[in-house]
Amino acid sequence: MSALTQWFDANLITVINGLAYGLLLYTLAVGLSLVFGMLNLLNLAHGTFFLAGAYVAAVVVAPVGAWLSWVLALTIALATGALAGVGLTAVTRPLARRGHMAEALLTLGISMIGSSLLLVGFGADVRSVPAPAGLDGSVSIFGDPYPVYRLVLIGFGLLIAVLAEVVLERTMMGATVRAIVADADIVRTLGIDTRKILYGVLAAGSALAVVAGVLGGPVLGAGPGLDGNVLLTALVVVVIGGLGSARGALIGGLLIGQVQTLGTALAPAVAPFLIFGAMALILVVRPHGLLGRAETTA
Repeated sequence: MSALTQWFDANLITVINGLAYGLLLYTLAVGLSLVFGMLNLLNLAHGTFFLAGAYVAAVVVAPVGAWLSWVLALTIALATGALAGVGLTAVTRPLARRGHMAEALLTLGISMIGSSLLLVGFGADVRSVPAPAGLDGSVSIFGDPYPVYRLVLIGFGLLIAVLAEVVLERTMMGATVRAIVADADIVRTLGIDTRKILYGVLAAGSALAVVAGVLGGPVLGAGPGLDGNVLLTALVVVVIGGLGSARGALIGGLLIGQVQTLGTALAPAVAPFLIFGAMALILVVRPHGLLGRAETTA
């Protein structure tokens, strides 16, 4: 047996954990990436949306833990996230001509207000979220037990990735979204009302952030500080993948998922710095991210 095979056998569960975490990061980051690519909006409230979803899971699912409660939690997350995205678009569009700093400060303020309200409403204790009934057990993977819920999380993340690929690459709506990312001014000259599409993208991205919070509840729990941690990690994913690229967000999420989980398991003392080291290394080679587009100047 080769050294590589031995290493893989010893770390298989950690690698699968990295896959699950990476796809959760993708679900969170893909909306953030597209919103920045289309609106040039750095939404610093994205992590707060995730935390809100985690609290939804803690309140709705924790007392019951049944399938129906999970369906209800996901439905609430979708509706809440979509409404939050529409509202965020409405308050940030008037600042579009004032540059990134004004929008970033506004969304940072919204994030701080949202975090404070969540702290007042749910307290400072970290809440645990159970997996739904039937998914709270484990299965054997090459003789090692592994939680069923994390396998479902992998499946859900892959489903989101496939849907995003189909919508963005195979539909007229997706072609319009990609065109806006490339050059919104030209799209507007064709008579297309980009405002409706922008509202829709931010609503969808915000909804995915809240849904990711619900899905991540059994893995990460719900508590103060989680919003800042996931936002920072999602920003790293977006920068690595390239702004405005859904495929880039997927690659970045999978990469950071492995770096984070393997780093924590094999080198816990330096694990917090590894994701930034990976980002720096990639940006040296690809300054615009793995699948990002270089901006052209006149």
